[in-house]
Amino acid sequence: MQHLDRQVIEGALRWSRQGETVWLCTVLATFGSSPRPPGALMVATHEGRHIGSLSGGCVEEAFLARLGKGGFDRAVTVVSYGNDEGDDAHGPRVTLPCGGVLEVLVERLSATPATHAHLEHLAAALAGQQRLIRRVDLISGRVELAEAPPPGPSVTRREETVELRLGPSRRLIIAGISPITAPCAAFAVTLGFEVIVCDPRETACADFDVPGVRVEARLPSAYITPATCHAATAVVALTHDPRIDDLAMMEAVRTPAFYLGVMGSRQTSAARRERLLRAGGMTEESVARIHMPIGLALGSKTPAEIALAVMADIVRTEHGRAIDEL
Repeated sequence: MQHLDRQVIEGALRWSRQGETVWLCTVLATFGSSPRPPGALMVATHEGRHIGSLSGGCVEEAFLARLGKGGFDRAVTVVSYGNDEGDDAHGPRVTLPCGGVLEVLVERLSATPATHAHLEHLAAALAGQQRLIRRVDLISGRVELAEAPPPGPSVTRREETVELRLGPSRRLIIAGISPITAPCAAFAVTLGFEVIVCDPRETACADFDVPGVRVEARLPSAYITPATCHAATAVVALTHDPRIDDLAMMEAVRTPAFYLGVMGSRQTSAARRERLLRAGGMTEESVARIHMPIGLALGSKTPAEIALAVMADIVRTEHGRAIDEL
């Protein structure tokens, strides 16, 4: 399973290449509780095929019903769901179960070479290291692409334009197969990460089976490079084998990955820190990037509990939350 945004854009590109007009939907804002955050994507065709989501299902049904009746024929439309005005003459009012309100941007994209080129650019950004801003004119529907500055809000609304931030798919690289690897990979897939597991043992790789996870039968340190680890990448080492864990971290610190972590007790982590400084030639600054021990201190005991602690810490770090804020 790829990151959901990547699935949406690649699906839009595939349908557009087949000659179909597609409607690209983006959540612009949420008010109150909402299942999907600003920036969430969905694409649909006139026949009702769709990829991605805007809510828990009720908004999608209302949108597809209106689309099937010939709605959203303009180049760009902004529509609200869950407010008192409802969906006017095009269908029944939509009340979100969570009581929230969604504001959604709907773009009608004809199957033209310009649309193909635009979607190809977006797909490349999601697959690689480039971060883009899509600047959409809410009057004409004209779209401009620009390189995104350092991290900022996923959606910025102005009077007649909206800026949508789009970047590489979230990626998790797991160094080594251990009892923790499978539940950690499964959690990550559910959270929308693209997951790659690396282990040099071919037998272990052949026996590893978590749907949606890519397995690389090689040393993690040979796979981890600045080309495979962009700024939306987390790298975790989940064995107790220094030949895998230490070497993986020695390469990972050379990349812009936002999270690096190694499993082990405090005593084991202290010993690893000394090895990395002494034998690994790493600096104090580089070692400080590595979460040792890995994960939140949840009192975890079982493999699934440890995996939960690891993924919770990755999500915490990604959203910039300090430990004392939890």
